[in-house]
Amino acid sequence: QVQLVESGGGSVQAGGSLRLSCAGSGYINNNYCKAWFRQAPGKEREGVAVIDRDDKATYADSVKGRFTISKDNAKNTHYLQMNDLKPEDTAMYYCAADVTCVGYAGGIMDYWGQGILVTITS
Repeated sequence: QVQLVESGGGSVQAGGSLRLSCAGSGYINNNYCKAWFRQAPGKEREGVAVIDRDDKATYADSVKGRFTISKDNAKNTHYLQMNDLKPEDTAMYYCAADVTCVGYAGGIMDYWGQGILVTITS
């Protein structure tokens, strides 16, 4: 059974940091494309960051320079380090994975985590 489990969310003050983790199991392996999305209240889900099998990372303009996506192949886990957090980063964050990154731009990935809440207070 394929599964993605997120952890690390919570509430922090603006300017603070959080690290989200996404542990994969089942058919998800280190060759998969791995990503993070978020959905703020009243807004559509958006891609935040993606890392491909060759460790090439791409970020949304709104998080460039503040967020870093990474992965630990030994643990089959990918991460989202979030620094200098802003109130507008408040959202449900979802990790995702797929065989390729082709669907990332359209928010189409085969496997999704359950979501984890990140709240930034001013």
